[in-house]
Amino acid sequence: MGCAGSTPKTDDNGKKLKKPKPWKHTQAITPAQLRQMRDEFWDTAPHYGGQKEIWDALRAAADSDLALAQTIVDSAGIIVSSSDMTLCYDERGAKYELPKYVLSEPTNLIRDG
Repeated sequence: MGCAGSTPKTDDNGKKLKKPKPWKHTQAITPAQLRQMRDEFWDTAPHYGGQKEIWDALRAAADSDLALAQTIVDSAGIIVSSSDMTLCYDERGAKYELPKYVLSEPTNLIRDG
C-alpha cells in the first residue's frame, strides 16, 4: 500500500504552518528597530480591512511557536493560504497579508554585543 499523492493531515482551514524561509532586510537592523517595525505594522494593519479579531489572532500566532500558532489560526477560523502565514484569509474571504518581518527575524539582524 503506497501513500503516493497523499497529503499531510490538516484541518480544512488550509496548510500546516511552517517557519518562513530565511530572509534579509535591505539593511542590517537591531532587535529594537525590528520590534518598532512590527509594532507599526500591527498598529496600522486593521485599517487596511479585515476584522480586528483576526488581526489580533494573527499577531498572537506570529508571536508564538508553530504548534501554538497552528492552534490559534485553527480556532480563529483563519484560512492559511501560504504555509509561512504571509497570506491568510478569514471565513468571509477577507485577505490578510503579513510581511516576513512580523513572522521571523532577518538573517542580518544585529545582535547586541
